Amino acid sequence: MQNHPTSDDPLVLYGQVFHSRLLLGTSRYPSPSVLEAAVQRARPAMVTASLRRQGSNPAENGQRFWELLRQLQVPVLPNTAGCHSAQEAITTAQMAREVFDTPWIKLELIGDDYTLQPDTLHLVSTAEHLIREGFQVLPYCTEDLVVCQRLVDVGCQAVMPWAAPIGTGRGPVNPYALQLLRERLPVPLLVDAGLGLPSHACQVMEWGYDGVLLNTAVALAQDPVSMAGAFADAVQAGRTAYRSGAMQAQDAAQASTPVLGTPFWHHDTP
Repeated sequence: MQNHPTSDDPLVLYGQVFHSRLLLGTSRYPSPSVLEAAVQRARPAMVTASLRRQGSNPAENGQRFWELLRQLQVPVLPNTAGCHSAQEAITTAQMAREVFDTPWIKLELIGDDYTLQPDTLHLVSTAEHLIREGFQVLPYCTEDLVVCQRLVDVGCQAVMPWAAPIGTGRGPVNPYALQLLRERLPVPLLVDAGLGLPSHACQVMEWGYDGVLLNTAVALAQDPVSMAGAFADAVQAGRTAYRSGAMQAQDAAQASTPVLGTPFWHHDTP
């Protein structure tokens, strides 16, 4: 089954139209050829790349990787992975804008090395600074409603809460908070981190999320290419289900077979 998003329901971020609701990471794949095949199968809206991990000088830090990114012909979303301070994140974002020639940035500001939980105390002010500099910021954050609302208040036109800590594959560990975010925030929401199965992606899309960003669940699968396709199909299925309007759950059983008459009947035996 191939993923064919409908043109009448595009993902729109900062005024730009994307015809896929899946974003794909580019690290930890078995080989560049597997990464390329996975991207071709999933047809994502964007692929992420970390400037800090790859380095800013292609001649010294993997010319092949940079060439591959260009060959993929998919928009690149640079990120500030590994940054632990606001100044680190701002400097990395500025370098990424020059290297990739794009105003897009996935803002990661790590506050805890064990869980890789975002630094929610400084995330909002960092995002505000980057927005003032003209960046189109996609902030990676927790499911905290107040933090997400503050990110919107300072100008973030989309927010990317986690479902679970990065790389855990546990799926949505706090469904209540994630669904509350969807109810309260009027901007696009993309789940970023913690999804492990296509069913996880389908579930959050059924809740009304606008997209998902994946890396580990695809890259570390036994067959990353097939898994990339499975996630792409699941994202589209979840979006279609959300737009279709699911039936309300019932407490009691409801017969689904119509009764047109009673061809048989019982009578008392004398």
